[in-house]
Amino acid sequence: MIAALIVVGVLAAAGLGAVTYRARRPRARYEGKGRILVPFSGALDPTVLNAAIRIARAEESMLVAAYLLVVPLQYPEEAPRRDQVAVAVPLLEAVELAALRAGVPVDARIEKGRSLTHALRRLWEVERFERIVAPAPGFSAKELAWILTNAPAETIVLRPTPGLAA
Repeated sequence: MIAALIVVGVLAAAGLGAVTYRARRPRARYEGKGRILVPFSGALDPTVLNAAIRIARAEESMLVAAYLLVVPLQYPEEAPRRDQVAVAVPLLEAVELAALRAGVPVDARIEKGRSLTHALRRLWEVERFERIVAPAPGFSAKELAWILTNAPAETIVLRPTPGLAA
């Protein structure tokens, strides 16, 4: 008798779960034309962000904001870097908010590497982008030269006018 009640209860729960699952609407899938990568470490200049948002909106593309997190050699490569993540998350949230206000779909993420270029290379190995908008502030001249030489897509390096308000 008790076993029969347990079986009925399990079947009822499973049936309710199936009905609930079917009642959910599937997530809207992004059907845009492409993906625009904006890699950065530290604060992202508002002029660069606004330019990337304008390009993404004009091309009906998704903005991919990637915070590049450098893991020093004294730590294992997959070591959690809570101090850097605590800095990255509010910056990514600000980028997401600005893009969503402009009506641009956004994908924000953190990519780890031993250097900024290593993190970028890791990202480029697993994903495809139609454009890359690299902010000159935040990258050295050597890193920018590496980006321009090795980027797998059309690349724009933006250097905002110093002291000019966005």
